[in-house]
Amino acid sequence: MPSTTPVRDVMTSKVVTLRPDQTFEEAADTLADRKIGAAPVIDADGKLVGLRRDEDLIASQTNLHVPTWLNVFGVDFPIPGQQKHFEEELKQMVAATVQDLMTTEFPTTGPDDPLADVATKMHDDDITHMPVVDADGTLVGIVARGDIVRRVADIT
Repeated sequence: MPSTTPVRDVMTSKVVTLRPDQTFEEAADTLADRKIGAAPVIDADGKLVGLRRDEDLIASQTNLHVPTWLNVFGVDFPIPGQQKHFEEELKQMVAATVQDLMTTEFPTTGPDDPLADVATKMHDDDITHMPVVDADGTLVGIVARGDIVRRVADIT
């Protein structure tokens, strides 16, 4: 994969998107019907506001992990980090809309960015999907790991 290959050469430009007000069930149906692992969430102006991943949907169906508490001299303390994890799991279990559960902090890339940089970022940070946005923040595509694999297969 030449380091100069721009993202636009491998990205999917006809992106399946979700709206923040769609129900949890509609989002699950969309991902399942289209056999995709993630969908960007866009507002009415076409701006990227979130990312809904299949792992978010799977997490909403898992068993809730109640935090472990320690009792020290009659005072109860949760094990550090477990309370936050519990709260995140609880939020996922009661989510009603895409906005309730979408990821709002995720990396994006531009269409002219080098594919090698995107592949490195995806590998190093265990990212499965990266939205592609223009200078105004408007969604123009998405890159999935499978897109990069197909590109590598085409040039070998």
